[in-house]
Amino acid sequence: MKKTRVLIVGAGFGGVYAALEFEKRRDPDLEVTMLSQENFFLFTPMLHEVAASDLDLTHILNPIRKILRHVQFINCEVQGIDLGKHCVTIAHGFDRHGHVLEFDHLVLALGSVTNFYKIHGLAERAVTMKSLGDAIDLRNTLIAHLEEADSDCAAHDREPLLTFVVAGGGFAGVETVGSIKDFLHDALPYYPNIKPEMIRVVLVHPGNFVLPELGESLGRYATRKLAERGVQLRANTKIKAVTPREIELSDGTFITSFTLVWTAGTSPHPLLDNLELPKERGRVKVNASMEVEGFPGVWAIGDCAMIPDPAGGYYPPTAQHASREGKTLARNIVAITHHQPLKPFRFKTLGLLASIGQRTGVARILGFNFSGFIAWWLWRTIYLSKLPRVEKKLRVALDWTLDLFFSKDFVQYGHERAPHISTEGEPSTAPTLLDPCPPESQS
Repeated sequence: MKKTRVLIVGAGFGGVYAALEFEKRRDPDLEVTMLSQENFFLFTPMLHEVAASDLDLTHILNPIRKILRHVQFINCEVQGIDLGKHCVTIAHGFDRHGHVLEFDHLVLALGSVTNFYKIHGLAERAVTMKSLGDAIDLRNTLIAHLEEADSDCAAHDREPLLTFVVAGGGFAGVETVGSIKDFLHDALPYYPNIKPEMIRVVLVHPGNFVLPELGESLGRYATRKLAERGVQLRANTKIKAVTPREIELSDGTFITSFTLVWTAGTSPHPLLDNLELPKERGRVKVNASMEVEGFPGVWAIGDCAMIPDPAGGYYPPTAQHASREGKTLARNIVAITHHQPLKPFRFKTLGLLASIGQRTGVARILGFNFSGFIAWWLWRTIYLSKLPRVEKKLRVALDWTLDLFFSKDFVQYGHERAPHISTEGEPSTAPTLLDPCPPESQS
């Protein structure tokens, strides 16, 4: 008998947890395939720890082929979706050749992308924090600026080199600014020409206090703790424009800096723009079972979906929601295949946590507020338990343990090829050294 073909587009929390549920059930009537440009699942809640050298970059990555043994996986770029013909066009390989994959059920789990809101100069100058490459880029930027600022010839550029601005007072922005502060604090003893007072870390956010999702009490606590650590907070302020040397704020002031980390805005994946589906604010509107009304077999979850909340409004685009949405969606597709009733998605937020640096955190769990060291400990404990695969849990736990006894590494990750030359004749037996000093001028 012909199997029901299920395509999952995207390998974020929603897509991966849907695939894991299909993996668990191993329904013989289903043929499930996941499509993604990356061959790994990135555990984004720990991304800032990679940027701050608290974790090895591979320890928050799980190879898709290791966590999915029965669900098929194709490492490819999705180039188009034809809802009428029930097919997806993909490209892969070194020559980017194409294929057309047919589906009976399509799961849109595309996530979101960074939005620069057409702010002048932002796209060209900003460092983002959405991918592993972003975390590596931020770490390399921090180290490069310290190396340059430590040299004698950089005296006139030390202010912009050592001023680091983070835009966004949500979880990503607060955790990133805390990690930057920790990283710079540990690095300074190894840069003798840089004094602590030369370092300036600024957090620009549009509200009265950071982390508004946690409420005013914890938000003001986090704001106060960041200020005590020397983070300069620019409340009720937004980024207006960015130049190579300055950042203009909405209150008319300027910050001299070469580095702006942008965590202040996201938008649904642009691939959705080409789909004639019901949307709100760019996200696909679905019913309580996560199926698109009027489009049988089309489903959406995670950051790219608007899933109605019985309490009013829509469920927030968080990892804890997306992972549970994925499981429920997979069960519904199995149910509809066997002509069984669908179940609506129901979930109440268990808690929200944030690490703000220096072994300090804030958390609201089951309605109770925690702050300080206990919240930081809860953050690490809970996210470690959520990290897929025992191997990765052990590697992260070992990294955190070693971090208690040793200082951070300040090495840049590079992907450039090693230097090489091509000459004719026999290879030289002795290296050729360049004269480091210019010849004396002749009088």
